Amino acid sequence: MALIGYARVSTDDQNLGPQLDALRTAGCGEIFEEHASGGERSRPQLAAALARVKRGDTLMVARIDRLARSLAHLLDVVESLRVRGAHFKSLADPIDTSGPSGVLVLQMLGAVAEFERSLIRERTVVGVKAARARGRVGGNPGLRARDPVVLGKLAASRRATRLARLTAEMEAWMPVVRRLRPQTAWPEVTVAVNGVLQAGSRRFTEGRLASSVQFLVAEGLADAAIVGKAPRRKPRKGVVARQRACDAVAGLLGGRPGITLAEMGVELVRLGHPPPRGGASWAPASLNALLGRVRLAGLIPPGSKWVGTRETVSQ
Repeated sequence: MALIGYARVSTDDQNLGPQLDALRTAGCGEIFEEHASGGERSRPQLAAALARVKRGDTLMVARIDRLARSLAHLLDVVESLRVRGAHFKSLADPIDTSGPSGVLVLQMLGAVAEFERSLIRERTVVGVKAARARGRVGGNPGLRARDPVVLGKLAASRRATRLARLTAEMEAWMPVVRRLRPQTAWPEVTVAVNGVLQAGSRRFTEGRLASSVQFLVAEGLADAAIVGKAPRRKPRKGVVARQRACDAVAGLLGGRPGITLAEMGVELVRLGHPPPRGGASWAPASLNALLGRVRLAGLIPPGSKWVGTRETVSQ
């Protein structure tokens, strides 16, 4: 059970020293250092720290405001750790989710946050109604005008939200992706990933999984090799033999439209296509199955007696 530290200051001029000393004294063996605003949720070192934390580990900060500037962000991070069986501790605050008192404090903070959200929703509804009564149109003027700056900020916000969500959950399934890719194709990887998710978790589609992994690679949180092309599998021997037999049947029907089932079996053996179940001759059932595949593939010539018909004869 490792102690993972996270230290942050807003500018390069500020000193990380006091935070680093406190975290090392508390026993942190690995500390992620960041120079970024606390209002930005998309922080590379925070994402890396969250990705590093595993079940039983504890993410530790010197003070709560070093991790988050909003109660909502703090609770989101702590909840993501809880889901993975990890803990959170702030040295200067009474929060340590590995113990009952710290959990109680978080529960109280959660209740305060929910009350705050309710007040915000209520004030928003009242404000919208008042604005409409004065003839004002809601929404962001920049978005309506397709302002590039506003659109850029919106894209960055969505990217940050996606990054926070993925880093919170990736340790549950990313090891499976690293183990299987790129040797295994995405459909099989998707099945394996969904197999390790907890009950009630949102299942991945093949497209969403591949897109999520590519996003993490772009953010530097995953090796680019895992999004490489999977090697093509060689078709099974039986599949190849069956396809060749279908091609032979199509050729026989084109040259001899009135050929019978028994004659077809003899010709297949002569052309080097042995029966699938062994033996010296093709069974009627195997020939009918082969004709069915040829018919579905649209390879039967229009003048053939086998268009839409089936025949069973003994050999």
